[in-house]
Amino acid sequence: MMIEKYPFIFSDEPKHRVARHVSYWIFWGAFQGFLYSFVAIKSSYEFFERLQTSLAESFIYLLPHAFLSYMLIYFVVPRFLLKQKYLATVLWVSFLFFVTAAMAAFLSLTLIYWVRTEILGLAYTPNNQHYGPDLSIFLGLLAGFRGAITIGGISAAIKLMKHWYVKEQRNLILQKENMEAQLEVLKAQIHPHFLFNTLNNIYSHTRNSSPVASKMLMELSDMLRYILYEGNRKQVALSKELKMITDYIELEKLRYGNKLEVTIDLPTNANRYSIAPLLLLPFVENCFKHGASNMLEHPWVSLHISINDHILHMKLLNGKIQADKSHSTGIGLKNVQERLRLLYPGKHELQIMNEQDVFIVNLKAELQVLSPAAVAILPEESTVLHA
Repeated sequence: MMIEKYPFIFSDEPKHRVARHVSYWIFWGAFQGFLYSFVAIKSSYEFFERLQTSLAESFIYLLPHAFLSYMLIYFVVPRFLLKQKYLATVLWVSFLFFVTAAMAAFLSLTLIYWVRTEILGLAYTPNNQHYGPDLSIFLGLLAGFRGAITIGGISAAIKLMKHWYVKEQRNLILQKENMEAQLEVLKAQIHPHFLFNTLNNIYSHTRNSSPVASKMLMELSDMLRYILYEGNRKQVALSKELKMITDYIELEKLRYGNKLEVTIDLPTNANRYSIAPLLLLPFVENCFKHGASNMLEHPWVSLHISINDHILHMKLLNGKIQADKSHSTGIGLKNVQERLRLLYPGKHELQIMNEQDVFIVNLKAELQVLSPAAVAILPEESTVLHA
């Protein structure tokens, strides 16, 4: 972004802002002093004398000029002009021009005259004194208006150009981010289709030659579909979560063959309730990762889930080797504990016991009840691979 490329111009950091403003006013004072040195006071003075007088006056006039500039760019422009309050803008600008002209006239008749005579030692009598005090004040106001219009216009123009440029840069960034988001959406749509179409082709080739592999692909496809399409939702039907768990267990049973003993008891009314997706699976996965996979003989897992008064009760047990102390400290369990704390505050109870030869998880969680209409539109469980 331009702020990073040109920090002196666009950055709002104090060091850059101070350097930018100081440089601006030094340049403006020097430029005004040099410009008016050609018309300053009596032309009979040498150029150097005219230059030093003009520079002194120019830097004194920076006081009202700075007042006007900062009032315009930090008050009038953001509060009125950019909010399309044009009448208030005109009134404030007119008032500020008059105040600035009055300040410039006062400085011209007091401080500047003193600097010329006392500091610079010039024998100079203002021409305004020949016209009387009223006319002198009037001429001073006209001169102040001239300087106010010049510096006010320049400062406001710089502020508006910078505002417009930064806004355009932000719009370009937003457009770029929007395009990137659209590309990510397209990728998210393309990748699952590619994945499921590939699995479907493999399934078709293995259905006759290898029924076991075909079954594993079908269950893997259902799991991936659930993770990709349901995993980002706030709530899913409990029946879908339980289907995901049974598919995962079936895959593990195929991997272990007859060595694994699994006992499963699931509720029949799961369609009536909803649960946060992928909330129960980490507990089951933990059983196989740290329990059954480490047991050389007779690995076993027992899962019992019931629902009473909208409260889910899950009791999950698995055998383990006695030396395994990492069963209850995995990242998966820590993540699911944090999710329970955030998603079910005060509505769940979790008890994890890492005994000598068995690992036990007791979970109670208050479920949301699905409306009859929501239950009616739940799709039937599919056994066909599709995208």
